[in-house]
This record gives sequence, structure tokens and C-alpha cells, in this order.
Amino acid sequence: MPTEILMPALSPTMEEGTLAKWLVKEGDTVSSGDLIAEIETDKATMEFEAVDEGVVGKILIAEGSEGVKVNTPIAVLLEDGESADDIPSAGTSDGGGAPAKADAPAAAEAPAAAPKEEAKAAPAAPQGADGSRIFASPLARRIAADKGLDLSQITGSGPKGRIVKADVMDAKPQAAAAAKAGGTDTGPAAAAPAAAAAPAGPSADMVARMYEGREFEEVKLDGMRKTIAARLTEAKQTIPHFYLRRDIQLDALLKFRGELNKQLEGRGVKLSVNDFIIKAVALALQAVPDANAVWAGDRVLKMKASDVAVAVAIEGGLFTPVLQDADSKSLSALSSQMKDLASRARDRKLAPHEYQGGSFAISNLGMFGIDNFDAIVNPPHAGILAVGSGVKKPVVGSDGELKVATVMSVTMSVDHRVIDGALGADLLKAIVDNLENPMVMLA
Repeated sequence: MPTEILMPALSPTMEEGTLAKWLVKEGDTVSSGDLIAEIETDKATMEFEAVDEGVVGKILIAEGSEGVKVNTPIAVLLEDGESADDIPSAGTSDGGGAPAKADAPAAAEAPAAAPKEEAKAAPAAPQGADGSRIFASPLARRIAADKGLDLSQITGSGPKGRIVKADVMDAKPQAAAAAKAGGTDTGPAAAAPAAAAAPAGPSADMVARMYEGREFEEVKLDGMRKTIAARLTEAKQTIPHFYLRRDIQLDALLKFRGELNKQLEGRGVKLSVNDFIIKAVALALQAVPDANAVWAGDRVLKMKASDVAVAVAIEGGLFTPVLQDADSKSLSALSSQMKDLASRARDRKLAPHEYQGGSFAISNLGMFGIDNFDAIVNPPHAGILAVGSGVKKPVVGSDGELKVATVMSVTMSVDHRVIDGALGADLLKAIVDNLENPMVMLA
């Protein structure tokens, strides 16, 4: 039976994408693992691999189509012995490369055209018991549904663990038994009620009418800007933020940094203040392990290593690449990795695993002359450190004498569901101690 190739979810947060380029054409034979298209997500352009073998019978979505929803049919794959005549008319293009619009595929527009029974659409993407998506090819899902198999009991052999036809054909009987015993949790009766929709702001037309007679330029939102807007709105609405502020004296750090950079000149390494901040945060998360955690809906996950995310501004948005195991890496290694991640972030060349994860983030606007600001927690992180610029200020020393020092203001935004006030204060104190006594970070 013809197999629909669906728009893939290339990251956990992806809801739609742009079909940037087809790497195959109708009539081409493809095998599992072959590259067939380039998909542009909100963060990067990624290559999409075939998970089944066959002949490309029909391309449903044209190159350059934007806003293609995840799980929308984008092409049809034919098996041995099948021809274009086996493809149902609903959902296909006119043969001239003019498919239905991505946001309203023809397959969803023609309920009156009854497709052949053998070419019915694959069941919806299944989910595991914990709510996580189970990745399976459309053909594998159809066969599993026909045989009454529970996909959560089947181990996939395809790319990145995807379940393919061979896996369900070889599935053990217990997979079917598990589906029969516990399959009711995916039925409508067990579905959680939809959350009430958040109040919407004024529509685009309403806002435009407010400015009738005034000159303006409409700027179309790209995928990244849409995602930033959605995620940060969600974060502000659903995360109970609280804020902790401290001033940090940087004179010892600046002196120590200058000495280290002189010694590292021969190796071509130049440490930045931000490198020290990353290291200070990573070590503080180890010193206060209860704060090294993330919110997971109905539980808190306490992390072992310190995976620190760092906000990087790019044209039109930002990335938060993650430095894994930052607590165990040297300052020079962190500096080199951060430069590489930031460079590839600006070119939108990061892979999803390089900007997902982490338990804590850093946003540094000090280089832009910002004295202090409050950052928004990026879920599921438990907190984010907003870093301002270092400026000369009069301070009272421990001996009671007035002196001038370089002072940097920081604000830690915290998710109160994960970290309480006292625990947050302990974490911020550990960060401050590391930065004011930088040699300790090398011990």
C-alpha cells in the first residue's frame, strides 16, 4: 500500500517548519537512511532521511512551502508492484508540482473523496506511557494498528531508534498483549481535558487600524520569532518567577584573567569574563546540588552534571547552546567550545542536541552597556542569571574604608516550583564566591 511521508518533528518543540528543498524527485528510488529533503525549523536547516524504502510516487508539498505542520503528508512512497494509480486522488498534487498549500493540504480538504481502504492514512503518532512521542514510520504504525501491537513495547531499528516495517513484522506476541492490557490510556475517554485558552490580545487587523494614516512596514514573523514569542509568553504565564540580586566585585577576577591570558598567548587562547561566569555557575550547581534541577511537569529531575546554557544573540532572535559537563572542563576548553557554539549559532548550523537541555542558563548583556536586567526563565530550566556590565563604583571595604571597585550587577530569575528562596540564595552566593575568588575555580 502507498506510504505517506510525513513532515517530521526534528525537535521536541517543533510544530511546523519550511520544506526548504527536495533532494529527490518523483520516480526516484530511495532506501532507509537516504537524504530526501532539507527541512528548515525555527532554529536551523536540517536534512531529513527516509525511514522506508520504495519509489517516490508523488510529491505533495512544493519546495519553499512555509508553515507545514508536523505530521502533514509531504510525499507518497510506493512499494514494489505499486504505481501512481494506487495513490488516492485526495492529497496529491496536480502532477505539475503545484501541491496544496502547506497549512491546508488537499488530503484534509476532500472528505467526500473516499480513499481506498488499503491506502488509508496512518494512525496518529503514538505516545509512550510518559507522554513522550514514539517515532515510527507511517507504514509501521498502520501494521501495528492492524495487528493490535503496542508500539511502546517495540524497539526501533531505524535512524535514531525509529520503528520501521521490519520491527513490527518481527514483533513478539507480548507487544500485542501489552496493547490489549494497557492500550486504553490512549483512547478519548482517557485524554486529559484541554487547558483553557489564554486570553488573546488584539488581532493584527485591530492593531493595524489603530495606526491608520501612519506609515509603517509590516515585518513577517519567521519560525524563530514565532517560537520565541510562544515560549516566552508561556514561560511568563506559567512559571512562578522570583528574582534575587547581588553585586559582584570583579577586580580580583580581572587581574587573574589578565595574568592567565598572558600565559595562554602562545596557545592562542584568550579567556573572557563570560568564560569565568560559565565556570562559576557550573561549579555553584555542584556545590548546591538541590538547585541543579529541572521542572518536569509532575516531578523535578535533579541533574548530576552541570549543563549550562548560554544565550547567544543572532540576527532575528537568539540561541541558547548548552555546554555539557561544564563543571569538569577547564576554562580554556569552555572558552574554545563557547566560541565554536556561538559561531555556528550565528550561522544557524547547530544541531538540536546542542541547544536543548541544560538546567540553568546565562544571559550576558554587559557587553552592550546594560547595568542590570531581569531575564525570563527558559523552561524546563530552574533559573537564569542575567549579567550586567562591570562599572567603577565607590564601595566600602571590609576594613570600613571607602574605595573604588569594578562592580558587576547580576539578577537571578528562579522558577519557584523548583527552587525556594533560601536555596536560590545559596546558589547565588556560591556563584558570587567563585567570581570574587577566581583561583578557587582552578582548585
